[in-house]
Amino acid sequence: MRVTYNKLVRDRVPEIIGQDGHRVVTRVLDDDGFLAELLAKLVEEAREARAASADDLLAELADVLEVLQSAVVAAGLTWDELLAVADGKRARRGGFSRRLFLEYVEQAV
Repeated sequence: MRVTYNKLVRDRVPEIIGQDGHRVVTRVLDDDGFLAELLAKLVEEAREARAASADDLLAELADVLEVLQSAVVAAGLTWDELLAVADGKRARRGGFSRRLFLEYVEQAV
């Protein structure tokens, strides 16, 4: 029986699956494909973090961080650049420390 995944996986996943005697078929992505799949994986991992129980949240956030770190490198950027942009956005627009939830806006006439 064949199970098709067609998704980016961590480096050791094929090896781990193969230890159970399964035949694993993979391919290496080019630069553009890798970045695109990392961004798709980021969404997948963010959804898993959103759905995680309190006990599983830390591990799911670690997955988000791993994918984010890889995406930064794959995009030819540095972590320091990312943090600098994040700091600038926080300075201009604020962070989330006040826990504000925007319900609605009544437009001025």
